Parts: sequence; C-alpha cells; structure tokens
Amino acid sequence: MMSAGTIREMTDEEIREEIRQAEEELFRLRFRKAYQDLESSAVLPERRRDLARLKTILRERKLAASESSFAALESSNE
Repeated sequence: MMSAGTIREMTDEEIREEIRQAEEELFRLRFRKAYQDLESSAVLPERRRDLARLKTILRERKLAASESSFAALESSNE
C-alpha cells in the first residue's frame, strides 16, 4: 500500500509510471481472479485504492498548476 505522503514526494512522471503499472497489475489480478484463485482477496481492493490515490494526487497537482497560472494571468492584466 502506498501512502499519500510517499506519492506526494514523487515527480509527475513517476506518478504516471506508477499509474501505468497499477493499471497493468489490476488487469492481471482481475484476469487471475476470473480463472484461478488469488492468494489474497484483499490485494484487488488495495491496489484499486492505490490507483485512485495516485490519480487523485496527480489531478490535485494539475488543478493547482492551472489555478496558479490563472492567478498569474489575472495579476498581469491588472
């Protein structure tokens, strides 16, 4: 499980790579669940939460960047 603090220390590119890996792993886990038993049923929801956490923090950064650029644009127009 990844903590939000750990994710916030990553760069945007590292987060995107983690998202890609998490999506691939989720696909493999779902496939394995459908055709055979998983060693732990808690892995799937835990990995889904990690993926959501990664996407949320990346989205927060995008919104913060757009807000700061909007504020800079407004201040230059005054």
